Amino acid sequence: MSEFQSVVHTQKFQSKSLLKKQLLQLGVQPGDSIMVHASMKAMGWIAGGPQAVVEALMEMVTSEGTIVMPSQSADNSEPSYWMMPPVPEEWNQPIRDHMPAFDPHLTPLRGMGKIAECFHRHPKTLRSMHPSHSFTAWGRRAEHWMSEHPLEDSFGESSPLGKMMKEQVKIVLIGVGFDSCTALHFAEYAQENRKASPQGAAVMVEGERLWQTYTCVDMDSDRFPELASEYPGAILKGKLGQAETMIVDMRSLVEFGITWLRDHQAAAE
Repeated sequence: MSEFQSVVHTQKFQSKSLLKKQLLQLGVQPGDSIMVHASMKAMGWIAGGPQAVVEALMEMVTSEGTIVMPSQSADNSEPSYWMMPPVPEEWNQPIRDHMPAFDPHLTPLRGMGKIAECFHRHPKTLRSMHPSHSFTAWGRRAEHWMSEHPLEDSFGESSPLGKMMKEQVKIVLIGVGFDSCTALHFAEYAQENRKASPQGAAVMVEGERLWQTYTCVDMDSDRFPELASEYPGAILKGKLGQAETMIVDMRSLVEFGITWLRDHQAAAE
């Protein structure tokens, strides 16, 4: 959507002040830890755009709180799996040979949206070191949560999600559905009968750029909306900008998701 179309489809003037009032109505408070997934397009035109959104979130939770956003870079991955777009088979090995190594500052985000990209550029955010499935965080718990992210544990116990699962975190979905809820990948990683596939990424090891292979759990976020529809806990709903917004407790949702996925896998078998 162009900026012209965004203005035309926005019903009234929107600013950071409005966003902060809406966040307060949604129960976001100083000291909160929140994991945010957001669509700028769904929010409508806002004075300051993504910067206004990021600043509103920071000013609401304050430096005593913590903000986390997924900052995945899926193009640093095994090219033989690429579908959007696919590449010629003869390109696969040259890509493995020449893809730049993951750099938390330089490696671009892919498919995360304008708000996550703006958040990543903030000088006080920290990005975890997974080459494909990183997170970016700001605030009191950022350094602890981002400090470790093993290559073979994208979304498991040793990942930032694993640390977040031990604390009180709110998931904030702004103009997106539960198929964008990254935290539910933890529930997939927690399955005893989980399936996995070989993966690869360009990384720096002791100052040398290497293509490193690893095993990655097969993930399917298409199941998450059905999972969330059966979740018995509270899902607070409201607006942020013009976007339909949902807030849910991370730990209770993911713990329900672990059981739901196990039960539905058993039923499928």
